[in-house]
Amino acid sequence: MTTTDSPSPYEGFDRQFIGGEWRVGSSSHVIEDINPYDGSIITRVQGASANDVEDAYQAALKAQPEWAATPPRERASIMARAAAITLARREEIVAASIQEAGCVRTVAEFLWQLAWSILDASASYPSRVTGQIVPTESITEESLIYRKPVGVIAVISPWNAPINLTMRSLAPALALGNAVVLKPAGDTPVTGGLFHARIFEEAGLPKGVLSVVIGASDEIGDPVVENDAAALVSFTGSTDVGRSLFAKVGGSKRIKRLGLELGGNAPFVVLDDADLDAAAHALVVSRFMHQGQICMSANRAIVDETVFDAFVERVTERARALAPGDPMDAATVIGPIINRHQVEGIIAKINQAKADGARAVLEGPVSGTQGNIIPPHIFVDVEPSYAIAREESFGPLLPMLKARDEAHALALANDTEFGLSASVFTGDLDRGKQFMLKVESGMGHVNGICVADSEYAAYGGEKNSGLGRFNAEWVIGEFTRPHWITVQRGEDRLPF
Repeated sequence: MTTTDSPSPYEGFDRQFIGGEWRVGSSSHVIEDINPYDGSIITRVQGASANDVEDAYQAALKAQPEWAATPPRERASIMARAAAITLARREEIVAASIQEAGCVRTVAEFLWQLAWSILDASASYPSRVTGQIVPTESITEESLIYRKPVGVIAVISPWNAPINLTMRSLAPALALGNAVVLKPAGDTPVTGGLFHARIFEEAGLPKGVLSVVIGASDEIGDPVVENDAAALVSFTGSTDVGRSLFAKVGGSKRIKRLGLELGGNAPFVVLDDADLDAAAHALVVSRFMHQGQICMSANRAIVDETVFDAFVERVTERARALAPGDPMDAATVIGPIINRHQVEGIIAKINQAKADGARAVLEGPVSGTQGNIIPPHIFVDVEPSYAIAREESFGPLLPMLKARDEAHALALANDTEFGLSASVFTGDLDRGKQFMLKVESGMGHVNGICVADSEYAAYGGEKNSGLGRFNAEWVIGEFTRPHWITVQRGEDRLPF
């Protein structure tokens, strides 16, 4: 996909987008958007306050009924225009993702592709919402199921893949007739939300249907989640925060629906008959893409003991060759960790792994002072009980565990509270499929990488990796609600 258009770059990313208007936030707190590699300030945004959040919800409540009543063709046209704008602004979006989220170019282009694909697919959603005529025991009764928008949806998106992970909730929600109040992560306010506001504003989305509030979580996090206007909260982020949302939405005046895409501990299983070179290549991509800052990343390798040493050698050789550095450099594969807090957390995980008894076969400088860069680290002699095998590292750390046989590999794969993505490599595809059907995850891949998404497939996790599914008919079901209506066309038989 290419375009010859060169639109003027978007500007004004120093304000909130509330009720269709760009305005200064009323909090005293300023959000500094910092380039994670060179420390430069991308923009400063005067933070939103609880009052700003309330204004956003009131605008959404006012605008949503008319937006829901807008003919499907018109809503589809706005989504198609947004997709065309996203296509025309491809390089602008890619560059912004590199600068703000620390993505290397290949990752930034991958995320742009996913965001565009979601928008393109969402243009079909308005015409795919259908009702049903259902059976009834009465010959005089007509029984109908209508499907309506949920109403106003709160979307809270993360910093690791912001252009895509925001669009994944936002585009379907809007296409299906909902209004949205969006809170992106403070580390990525531009590619996590303000860019989306500009795109939909340019596409002609009516005022009030979308608001983007930028602010500190301790100031506006609860107001965004607990506001009685929100019928559903769509959250992508950590499992710990996901757990806390249950109490918040349950304790608010209006009990809300929850859509949660949470953490992962994806197993990458290598059976005794696998092509080791192909598996090693896939594992290095699955683990070290975007410095491991992806919830689907291969968080641990589980390898049959008969091929373990040979496989470790191949993986280590490939990982050692990954070039760290400036994400603006096309040759860079390992870019920066998003912020200093995350760097310190990864360093603590490295130190804990060594203290537990894991042995590093590949490591490098871990100070993170040079552009928040941490090189790939690979550990062997890892026990399933070690923190590095049980917790989501969200960094370029790879623990490799030995499995006695296929049954042991399956047991290790399922020995986790998470269940998002998984991979298995084998020379027998039927064996691989049967193995994957026994893995407790929402998504699984035979001889493929863990990091995968498709607008045609159900995306989501099991266990503590989330609730609900994205994409196609699955997200249509999530972001609409059934409404049962009966019509009595004769005298009803009443009990008394």
